[in-house]
Amino acid sequence: MERLIKLHVEALDEGGYVATSDDVQGLVAQGRTVQETLQIAQDVARRLLEAQSERSQPLTLQPVESSFDYPLVISS
Repeated sequence: MERLIKLHVEALDEGGYVATSDDVQGLVAQGRTVQETLQIAQDVARRLLEAQSERSQPLTLQPVESSFDYPLVISS
């Protein structure tokens, strides 16, 4: 089952981006591009959720609805 995790992505002064989430405690991902940062965040989220599941502390995350908005980032 797919679930949504809200991410906050912020540009860093020294270049690159960092992503954090209030939905998954400990989720911090940093990359050179938005796409790289999101890929790293997805991997980190999976690992954190697996670890919490193993400790019998599963998170209640919002299910993916049949329709939702998603910002598409492209480079020019």
